[in-house]
Amino acid sequence: QGKFYLPRRPSQRAGHSSEGQKTAMGRVIRGSRKGKSLIFSAKTRLRKGAVKLRAVDYAERHGFMKGLVKNIIHDPGRGAPMAEVVFHDPYRYKLCKERWIAVEGLHTGQFVYCGSKAQLSVGNVLPLGKMPEGTVISMCEDKA
Repeated sequence: QGKFYLPRRPSQRAGHSSEGQKTAMGRVIRGSRKGKSLIFSAKTRLRKGAVKLRAVDYAERHGFMKGLVKNIIHDPGRGAPMAEVVFHDPYRYKLCKERWIAVEGLHTGQFVYCGSKAQLSVGNVLPLGKMPEGTVISMCEDKA
């Protein structure tokens, strides 16, 4: 009689242990780049920083703040470009730099406005309650 073999279960592929970790052969998958190894780790040294909108203060809740887009930069490991936006600090004599995701149509030298009384246009930041239904938005954050 001929020998027959049971097919392998999909979780036990060649070169992988039962936990799904890589043992010997095969390619390095994205999940193992973040894992324990020192060799296969994500390159984070050249990243520019976290992307956040302005903290919601009194000026934003009751009016608006004007900012200037200084630069549009590439952040390694991120699919979208980042914009550096500069605001005047409302309480001290200094400038505050913020990093946003650069939406389509944003350019350097453009003035952007943040706040509940800001106009509805490309690059501006408004609360969701002030926008009409069907508005195309690009970034939504929980309230601060």
